[in-house]
Amino acid sequence: MAQRSLQEWLHWQESLHPRWIDLDLGRVRAVFDRLCVARPAGPVFTVAGTNGKGSTVALLEAFLLAAGRRPGAYTSPHLLAYNERVRIAGVAVADAALLAAFGRIEAVRADTPLTFFEYGTLAALVAFQAAGCDSWVLEVGMGGRLDAVNIIDADCALITTVDLDHQEFLGDTREKIAAEKAGVMRPGRPVFYGDEAVPAAILGAAAGCGARLRRLGAGFSFTASRPCWSWQGEQARLEGLVYPPGGTPAQLRNISLVLAAIEQYDPALIGDVVAVNALILRARPPGRFQVVRREHEWVLDVAHNPQAAATLRAQLETLPPAADTTVVIGLLGDKSLDGFLAPLGPLASRWVACSVEDPRARDGASIAAALRESGAAEVIAAGSVADALARARSLAPAGGRIVVCGSFRVVGPALQWLGLY
Repeated sequence: MAQRSLQEWLHWQESLHPRWIDLDLGRVRAVFDRLCVARPAGPVFTVAGTNGKGSTVALLEAFLLAAGRRPGAYTSPHLLAYNERVRIAGVAVADAALLAAFGRIEAVRADTPLTFFEYGTLAALVAFQAAGCDSWVLEVGMGGRLDAVNIIDADCALITTVDLDHQEFLGDTREKIAAEKAGVMRPGRPVFYGDEAVPAAILGAAAGCGARLRRLGAGFSFTASRPCWSWQGEQARLEGLVYPPGGTPAQLRNISLVLAAIEQYDPALIGDVVAVNALILRARPPGRFQVVRREHEWVLDVAHNPQAAATLRAQLETLPPAADTTVVIGLLGDKSLDGFLAPLGPLASRWVACSVEDPRARDGASIAAALRESGAAEVIAAGSVADALARARSLAPAGGRIVVCGSFRVVGPALQWLGLY
């Protein structure tokens, strides 16, 4: 294995465990203990939640960089290159560092069958230690309680919001899902929840383990006004905050969540509103309401569940009205098509459904058939993502809007197809 390329390693990891998802910390913790990876000298932030995790991680990372730290940030999934998942001091990790981490894992793994995500999580932690990262920002892949990231005790946990997604694994109600996400809490340590409608499971878990819960509306808050907005924490108040592109309440909630966590970590980091505004505008992961204006107006967003689709609709409504809107959509098999049709249907002049490169993906033809059965207007079944983008561009009139959404596996190739990656 030592002589294999990164892609060969990744392909092999996909076959190492018979199931793509197997929520159980026993295997990954056993291998982690053998690796003897030390915690960083500075804080560990763990980010859970149904939506907004990637943006939250990016802003936390930006604050740590501004503080002169050398953070390691772990996110998933990636848009195009696996290296995107592991960032060291704000830069995607090099192939060589990943290969070294994989080799170190293999030296101690023995016959323990790790899932693809578990293997990647361990590799990120090994890479962070090797690079001398003094703080970690870890994004939960799914849920929280049994996610591989949760082998690390967070100094500070953030939960963005809770809604329906991954019901097959996390439960079929918001409360059941909240109970899984609450598993990232630790006794006596701060946890921040980024929404005012707090599930009882979050409140109960915090009280039960003695975590210090702060939540939007009780510990921190924001006031949305124009042209700027304001934030109130336990000690500080910030006036004159800039709106990120889109400027929806969901985005302000996520930023407020990060400000609350940073206030607890180091209040001095949020003392200068000009510096905070610069971070808000700079810390934007690609593919999150990314607007590209050419002959057509392209809107790229990785929204992949009903809550995210509703947020995307709200963001689209902040743009000038479009006379014609084409929606390019591709989905994994466990995602709700109805969750996209309800918010985006009234805006869509036509839908272009495609297949994405993922073994768990839903076929584009079946997506198109379901859209037609649901009463969608014009529906086109395309093959690959590239086919769908070409069809959308040919069908949309000059100046029309093309929205690309449904999965990282759609948005990543779209960024590449548009020459933005």
